[in-house]
Amino acid sequence: MEEDRLISSSMKLEDFDSEINHIRPMNLSEYIGQEQVKNNLEIFIQAALNRGESLDHVLLYGPPGLGKTTLANIIANEMNVHIRVTSGPAIERPGDLAAILTSLEPKDMLFIDEIHRLNRTVEEVLYPAMEDFCIDIVIGKGPSARTLRLDLPKFTLIGATTRAGMLSAPLRDRFGVMSRLEYYQEDELIIIINRSAGILNVAITPEGAREIARRSRGTPRIANRLLRRIRDFAEIKADRIITQEVAWNGLAQLQVDPLGLDKTDRKMMLSIIKKFGGGPVGLETIAATISESADTVEDVYEPYLMQLGFLNRTPRGRMATVEAYRYFDCPIPKHLDQLQQQTFFSDDDEGEEM
Repeated sequence: MEEDRLISSSMKLEDFDSEINHIRPMNLSEYIGQEQVKNNLEIFIQAALNRGESLDHVLLYGPPGLGKTTLANIIANEMNVHIRVTSGPAIERPGDLAAILTSLEPKDMLFIDEIHRLNRTVEEVLYPAMEDFCIDIVIGKGPSARTLRLDLPKFTLIGATTRAGMLSAPLRDRFGVMSRLEYYQEDELIIIINRSAGILNVAITPEGAREIARRSRGTPRIANRLLRRIRDFAEIKADRIITQEVAWNGLAQLQVDPLGLDKTDRKMMLSIIKKFGGGPVGLETIAATISESADTVEDVYEPYLMQLGFLNRTPRGRMATVEAYRYFDCPIPKHLDQLQQQTFFSDDDEGEEM
């Protein structure tokens, strides 16, 4: 979104980046929410420390913006080891991964974001690396080619993905710790917003914090982004205090409605309702209609709209629900209730043209 790129005129870009990093908690005691995941990790980390071993490989999955990267850094900090950070698309060749793995020290951690986007040939190098802590490198070509096995220090791989179902079974099964991150409750987001406001030295009322939390789509990343933008409104158009009125007016200016829906959400739902008669309509068609990529629609917009009960996935395509028609004040087709009751709903992605 456009506001994600906005930077206060009094700040340099490097200051903005360091400010975001400064907001991130550094240990499990500071990490808000995800109690089950946090409690389990605390046990696994303490057990590994007691044994003097590296932590087992960890897979963190769930919708974007819930703190997977933050949690990976916290795990490394709690284990008191270094962490190397990369992403699936950045590792193009097996040699790139081999170079990273051979540079690790004992007990170090390698964090691969978007691990579901790893090249399959690169992924195959990970199998022996994760299981036996070694990699096989092919030297030469043709009949004279030979394989060289290199031993690796015992390390921990932390993978993060928004699409755990896209991981191959052999890779997924090699993770010893698998943790799903869930959307946050409003009260948890209020705690996060108040903590971030304190770090940013921003005055905020309880009502202002709740107003921002209510529109943050259950996502800490969005809550912190909205807080920074409302801070700008408070500095320029108010008395440097984020009250409920300041938050309300600022969020309206950012086109974020009381349910947290932004311009793209509304455009998407109204397209389904008005242009395609409520659906079913295919994912690629929706993406082309709102000028977004299919991956963005599926990963960023659909999960929250489905959580609100505005959108259903069916084998024939996406469909707007009765609740969506009511919220957007559109006439409800007479056949909609009967049609949706007869449709078999599935979370499986439908084939194109869907």
